[in-house]
Amino acid sequence: MKYVLVTGGVVSGLGKGVTASSIGVVLKACGLRVTSIKIDPYLNTDAGTMSPFEHGEVFVLDDGGEVDLDLGNYERFLDVTLTRDNNITTGKIYQSVLEKERKGDYLGKTVQVVPHITDAIKDWIELVSLTPVDGKDGPADVCVIELGGTVGDIESMPFIEALRQLYFSVGQDNFCLIHVSLIPVLGVVGEQKTKPTQHSVRELRALGLTPHFLACRSAQPLLENTKQKLSQFCHVPVANILNIHDVPNIWHIPLLLRNQNAHDAVLKQLDLLSVAKPVDLREWTRRAETFDNLTKTVRIAMVGKYVGLTDSYLSVVKALLHACIACSYKPSIDWIAASDLEDDSAQSAPEAYATAWETLRGAACVLVPGGFGDRGVKGMILAARYARENNIPYLGICLGMQISVIEFARSVLHMEKANSEEFDPQTPDLVVIFMPEGSKTHMGSTMRLGSRKTLFQTPDCITSKLYSNSKYVDERHRHRYEVNPEVVGTLEEAGLRFVGRDESGKRMEILELPGHPFYVGVQFHPEYKSRPGRPSAPFLGLIMAATGQLEAYVQTQQNGSI
Repeated sequence: MKYVLVTGGVVSGLGKGVTASSIGVVLKACGLRVTSIKIDPYLNTDAGTMSPFEHGEVFVLDDGGEVDLDLGNYERFLDVTLTRDNNITTGKIYQSVLEKERKGDYLGKTVQVVPHITDAIKDWIELVSLTPVDGKDGPADVCVIELGGTVGDIESMPFIEALRQLYFSVGQDNFCLIHVSLIPVLGVVGEQKTKPTQHSVRELRALGLTPHFLACRSAQPLLENTKQKLSQFCHVPVANILNIHDVPNIWHIPLLLRNQNAHDAVLKQLDLLSVAKPVDLREWTRRAETFDNLTKTVRIAMVGKYVGLTDSYLSVVKALLHACIACSYKPSIDWIAASDLEDDSAQSAPEAYATAWETLRGAACVLVPGGFGDRGVKGMILAARYARENNIPYLGICLGMQISVIEFARSVLHMEKANSEEFDPQTPDLVVIFMPEGSKTHMGSTMRLGSRKTLFQTPDCITSKLYSNSKYVDERHRHRYEVNPEVVGTLEEAGLRFVGRDESGKRMEILELPGHPFYVGVQFHPEYKSRPGRPSAPFLGLIMAATGQLEAYVQTQQNGSI
């Protein structure tokens, strides 16, 4: 196995994940099979219990793993299906070592960070790197490992030591270290500063790892004298100093790397030049240029709880992007804090209230994504009602679907106290209930997670046609609450249709409102499986409806000509 390790220095949030994904893309474009591992040095066992404000979105995998959002980048860029074991955390490593200690596997030895924790990290990496993730048999050729955080963080130390040992054991030809760093420009001087990177590399070398490549993040392309200075002080050849400057969209980053011959240099370092094919990024180039050349935009109102941090909805944003490009539009996302739509805001923050409603009324479609807790729920219900009554295309995901059920029950069935057990456990009109098998005492990994089958109840529905007339669909879930099966009959008599259910028939997975241009709610999270060039069906339907393309598409599906 060949390993490419991506570390980061100076500051966090430099785009190590996108860099690691892009390295994988150019290696894949050379005919190699690529897998990836993300190391998160936090003590949480997984990302499942973290607030989106704390760490961005929680990305869910087919096997139900709740992982870091960077694994979403890997899946989208490399078109692979990763497992929960592809995300290593300090919590997972310590848990596995302590379980062994309790069983007596260490034969009475004192259990220490070195060698026991570091050995556990190495063993985990070597085992997971052999697991195929691209649907083919046998292990991949290259494993790209991203070490989260910045070099020098105290929590990263055991991982740095384990990776140093791994480098030593696999040998020079099987290991390539790429260090991502920042080259800032101070406003007054206007000079590209190399000192932060020099310090970062010195720190890394003091820990026993010497980078083969520097991936320098900067606003503008690196000047030649900046590269010379970096090379001289960081002991990295000028040819191995890669510049990842700001680009119009992240799909340009693999092209940036290719243009700097990064693939050849990495292949040379890994002794793979003899087996690699000439790099072929034609499809990738077409995609990046197509996006750059789009002129029409579609306005999408995103009504959510965590709009203060766009990373909270990263996969939703990417799914919208994929769908918009398929429809030849650029997405223009209007972020609306759900609480700003509420009547209380009219008194406490009249300007925010007026702006939120003006933004909602100016949008071509409305999307209510997932979330937890009751903050902003009233605003989401108002947004769902506005979309339903004014024939505005609407997509509700997870909580967004439950919101549409609550709103329909209140407005159409006049069940004034209709609510979810999550928000009002005492209400007499429970239309959304806690899952019968759920745990009310533990938060981590107790939800309905991972890929589950949804069966279409009728072929005569928009969603089935969007899924290419499939009889069923496998999508990823992450929820604790679901539509109360006891009220389904009443809701359907009033006009709401539950067109997708699970295999038991008791879990409502997809709802539609006949007669509306596009009013769809899904209990699952379709955004997790959206890919560039293969947009998620519900998102594609939303954007088609917003741009007047859905009717023609549905007709062609009906006639079987697609």
